[in-house]
Amino acid sequence: MSVLHILIATMPFLLSLASRSSKVIAPCLFASIFTVLLGDDPPRAAMAWCIGLLIAAVALRERLRAS
Repeated sequence: MSVLHILIATMPFLLSLASRSSKVIAPCLFASIFTVLLGDDPPRAAMAWCIGLLIAAVALRERLRAS
């Protein structure tokens, strides 16, 4: 995997760091790790990435909504 692929795979984790709740960091971290580990199987990696991104996006939306 190139550096760009790893940065895209860790996007859910990086977005979760911007959220207010610390409860979303662990699931997004696991989703990013699974995305990197499942990089050879694109459908499974995409599903793990989408789930992590969805969790991070909801947490980020809640932070922006509370501000």
